Amino acid sequence: MNSEIIDAGRDISGGYKVDVSRGTNVDRVSSEWFSRPDDERYLSLDDLFASVKGRAERSRTRTVESAAIRVEAHRDDPEKLGLVLPGADEPIAPTHWSFGQISSLVGAPAAYLRQLPAPLAGINLQYGLTNHRAEQIKTMEVADGRTELRAVTGPDYGRIYDHELVSAVQRIAGNGTGDTRWKVPGVLDWSTGIYNPRVDVTKETTTLYASDRDVFLFLVDDLNPIKAGLLPDGSPDLYFRGFYCWNSEVGAKTLGIASFYLRAVCQNRNLWGVEDFQEITIRHSKYAASRFAHEAAPALARFAESSPAPFIDGIRAAREKIVARTDEDRQDFLRKRGFSKAETGRIVETVLAEEARPPESVFDFVQGITAVARSKPQQDARLVMEGKAKALLEKA
Repeated sequence: MNSEIIDAGRDISGGYKVDVSRGTNVDRVSSEWFSRPDDERYLSLDDLFASVKGRAERSRTRTVESAAIRVEAHRDDPEKLGLVLPGADEPIAPTHWSFGQISSLVGAPAAYLRQLPAPLAGINLQYGLTNHRAEQIKTMEVADGRTELRAVTGPDYGRIYDHELVSAVQRIAGNGTGDTRWKVPGVLDWSTGIYNPRVDVTKETTTLYASDRDVFLFLVDDLNPIKAGLLPDGSPDLYFRGFYCWNSEVGAKTLGIASFYLRAVCQNRNLWGVEDFQEITIRHSKYAASRFAHEAAPALARFAESSPAPFIDGIRAAREKIVARTDEDRQDFLRKRGFSKAETGRIVETVLAEEARPPESVFDFVQGITAVARSKPQQDARLVMEGKAKALLEKA
């Protein structure tokens, strides 16, 4: 099936003609791409794994009595503040992140404390630790030239290490650069509508990221396009599989995995023509590591090796299910599903403009709804409308 699809959809340039006016637009990966400095960008999963694994190996965690922590501040350096943990002789410098965590745990406003001279901030923090009702905290320290306090959490924090997530991805994606079907994505040429899956992995194009507080990865299977119906001009409507995942071993965010089908990725890493978006998240609670091992990692492997047949069948069913043949039918269909009169008119007009005919099938309405949703300036309103489109498609 794949070879037939490639022959049918491949352009002479080696890329694939795609229609990104359909489906939804997801900007999560683009947000990461815009915000990451060069030292947080990696060119392969091997390099990424080596970095986060090495950091974990230089780290140690322990649970200590909060009242036994001593705060030390340098009188001559207002920026220098350290924490002396039980059994240690030298103070450990907190990172910006861990200082915010420990302030939050004891109920102190971190932003305000950062404005104070170190001795005064230390007095406030020491009082909070001494009178901390939870009594115990879990620390994570790393030695990178000098020992730093990377994280301060509650004693029941269930840490999933960043390298554990990267390792799970490596099991299905190898190095992430093309040695398996899963790789860093290519780039859409807006002038031609051709998506080129073969792009060199550079600091500019990579989608493998890690900072001192998190890791984020995005990969696609874009050398094996999936045909799910035809476009109005008779050419194949091509999709690719993709997923992104994230984690923070220091408590900055949950662990999460999102899988989907998409039509293209542009230069700034926006995802275009997304369908069947699914997401799972795991909070770093007491049993988080077990849930990752038994739920998240297997789910990622299943998606990576699953057949696209259910997705294709779902699209086909939505295309074939005719729900409106007259203007009155179209109005009734949308109004009964919570769309306003103005939204209903825009959805019908959008399909008419893009397909040269009014919507008739569930798939027609879904494409019209998602197209109108993309024009919503407020994210919440856009997500609500996209959710209605997803529910329609799933029901079909």
